[in-house]
Amino acid sequence: MLVDTHCHLDLAYFSEGPDAVMARAAVAGVGGFVVIGVGASLDAARAAVALAHARPASVAATVGVHPHDAASHDAAQQEDLERLAADPAVVAIGEIGLDFHYDHSPRATQRAVFARSIQLARQLKKPIVVHTRSAPAETLALLESESARDVGGVIHCFSEDWAFASRALDMDFDVSFSGILTFRNARPIQDVAARAPSERILLETDSPYLSPVPHRGKACEPAYIVHTAAKLAELRGVSVEEIRAVTTANATRRFRRSFSAGAGDGPLATS
Repeated sequence: MLVDTHCHLDLAYFSEGPDAVMARAAVAGVGGFVVIGVGASLDAARAAVALAHARPASVAATVGVHPHDAASHDAAQQEDLERLAADPAVVAIGEIGLDFHYDHSPRATQRAVFARSIQLARQLKKPIVVHTRSAPAETLALLESESARDVGGVIHCFSEDWAFASRALDMDFDVSFSGILTFRNARPIQDVAARAPSERILLETDSPYLSPVPHRGKACEPAYIVHTAAKLAELRGVSVEEIRAVTTANATRRFRRSFSAGAGDGPLATS
């Protein structure tokens, strides 16, 4: 069984609804889903939590403020978010972080919201899921200054180099690989995938983004994680079966919950 540790399954992305997407994933051997609840409103966060309650064996939720939405996130939303974050179905705070590539929110605002989000995670004793783009030094500095190592977490959609990975690993952050790992120009990421300790690697799709080869250019979905798993196995010189076992065990450890391929969740739609 594989666990997709980072996917967006709300209706804004999949109009057919999550059941059909998860059913296709089940056929591909994907039995666990960490559904990310972020967005300009809290609709996606509420949907992620509701899905985790509806399918407790296979789905866990996260909630957080994406750096793109930092500028529009107000005090009332923060109060509601904190209530959602305390829900037992929420296994992490995220995705949170810094995005200096698009700069959809002012950088100072991104930093402030990121810091506040880490503080919330520390209060709740939950790990964080980190989004970082074009801000490697700033991200590491904030993780350090806000004592994020107290809760640890995941560097989602890892796209940095070994120097970044080494510092993140030292702060108790796992590295999670998306479909980018299969891209021809992803040599630094592939180097990290080959070198990282086996107990610190995770897999994700970031659906509906970043489809792996051979689906590049299409909307991504959890079923496609098998291609990233195969590439990770190739880079590490191990079997796909070992990657399945190791990454599922790591997801269980990091999010402090087991995934059981939908057992007890009721039937999934098949069309």
